[in-house]
Formats: sequence, C-alpha cells, structure tokens
Amino acid sequence: MIKVGLSVHESLLVPDPHLRRGVLNRAADAGLDYVTVGDHISFHDGTGFDGLISATSILSSHDTLEAVVGVYLLGLRHPMLAARQLSTLAQLAPGRLTLGVGVGGEDRSEISNSGVDPRTRGRRLDETLELLRALLTGDAVTHDGEFFQLDNARILPPPAVPIPIVIGGKGASAVRRTAKYGDGWLGIFCSPRRFRDTREQILGAAEELGRNPSDFSVNVWCGLDDDPAVAEELISAKMQSMYHLPREKFQHVAPAGTPRQVAEWLAEFVSAGAQSITVIPVARSEDAGIDHAAAVRELLIGAHAETAIHSGA
Repeated sequence: MIKVGLSVHESLLVPDPHLRRGVLNRAADAGLDYVTVGDHISFHDGTGFDGLISATSILSSHDTLEAVVGVYLLGLRHPMLAARQLSTLAQLAPGRLTLGVGVGGEDRSEISNSGVDPRTRGRRLDETLELLRALLTGDAVTHDGEFFQLDNARILPPPAVPIPIVIGGKGASAVRRTAKYGDGWLGIFCSPRRFRDTREQILGAAEELGRNPSDFSVNVWCGLDDDPAVAEELISAKMQSMYHLPREKFQHVAPAGTPRQVAEWLAEFVSAGAQSITVIPVARSEDAGIDHAAAVRELLIGAHAETAIHSGA
C-alpha cells in the first residue's frame, strides 16, 4: 500500500498550540499518512529548524500521525546525544517516528560552523550511524574511532519499537551507506528513472552484505493548483526564492499542475518502487496545499489499486 505524506515546516513552529494542532488535524482528517520535517542548524542566511524538536511537536500534538525527519544532519551531532533524543522520542510515541539522515553540504559553512570539517563529513556520518545503531540496542558500547571514543557507553531504555533509519543523498556514497547502515533510502531532487536505478543498486549492494533494506521513499516539491498556470508560477517563485535557481533547473524533478496532473507524474515513482511519497506542496495557501496533497494521495492510491487489479496482484 502506497503511503503519501506532507512536508511542513514553519506552520508547526508557532507558539499557538491551536494553530499547530489545526494543521495536523487537517492533514490527518484529509487522509494523509504522515508529516515530514526537515533539519538545518544554520542554512545559508542563518535560518533553520531542529528536525527532532519539530518531530516532537508533531508526535505530541497529534495522537496518530507519524513523523518523518527527512533528513536529519546526523553527522553534525554527537551519537550519544542523538541516541538519547531518539530513545526519549520512542518513549513518547513508540512506532511513529522514521529517522532520515543525510550528509548535508549545500551550505558548507553550516558544517564548518558546527565544528565539523566538510571534507570529513561522510566518514563522520558513517561512524555516527554505526554507533547510533549500536547505542539504540541498549547494549553497552566501547569504541575507539576516528571521531568518537566511547567507554562502556549505554542509552536506556532502548526503543521498544525499532526506529527505522533511512539514508538520504545520491550517488555511490548513498548507495554504499544505505546498503551498510540503512533500513531504506530517501530520495529528493531525483527523477523516477534515477530513483529506480538507485533502488536497484542499493538492493544489489545490500544483498552482498546479507542485508535487505525495504523502505524506499521520495520527497518531491510540487506546485499545486486547480489552474496549471498558477501552479507553475507558484513553484517557479518558490524555487527562485529558496535555491536562487531558475525553474528550468528543477522542472524535471518538481512537477506543477492540478492534483491529477501531479499524481500522474508521481505515479512513475510508485512504478519505480517507491513505497512512500512526501509531497512538499507549493500552493496559494497552507490549507490549499494540504487539501491538494490529500487529493494527490487519493488519486495515487486509486491508480495503484487499479494497476494491481489489472496485473492480478
């Protein structure tokens, strides 16, 4: 069964709990399966939001919605701190959190100002992932590595329900990292064809290690409106303001149109093996974005069910 979620940021980071619950209730009532949040310490001009705190706001403000952190800059945090935060979240909302992790790098000053050499961020993330997985078992961990030294370190209680860890990124490093450490892969800014190719590469590499990651998902910026021209204008302005790049640089990875047009575009990811799709909506209003994302979900699930019937699955 395909799952469709919604990416939100600023709307959750408000002091009024009624507004926060209103966003989450609208998303849940519309049928969306989960809410995704991002993570940045100090992005470009200093903006950002802590992914685990944002996830906590979801899990404590709504009783059933799941939260996905996509992606958390884990390599900029100490593994003991990250493990403790995850252990606490697991007590608060067992089985409702998925942790996506990434290496970062769009803003190298964010990495260096966090005390990490950008040249070592990949190796540091690998070591952090190894330690995080060990610490989340509840076992004592002793480790003498390139970046961390632990002596009989322990985090209790371990999560009663394991927290899935999915790896973000692209290229050979993401394939290797997911195969070795991940429960799955989270793609962004990729075409359906690249998604399919990366998924197949990960499964092949994981098989050689005796592993079988099974959680494959994608985050997609989507311009959404009942008028396709307006949807195109909305996402063009958003891409320019956020990434300082013209629309044509994103056109092949960020669809725009009516919910039906966007659902048809996203259906290629389902065919490529995606089990979850996070819609990052750009619409006339926040409420419109939620409603359009929910319409996309209905259309995608309907199309997927019809395909399964015709194929005899």
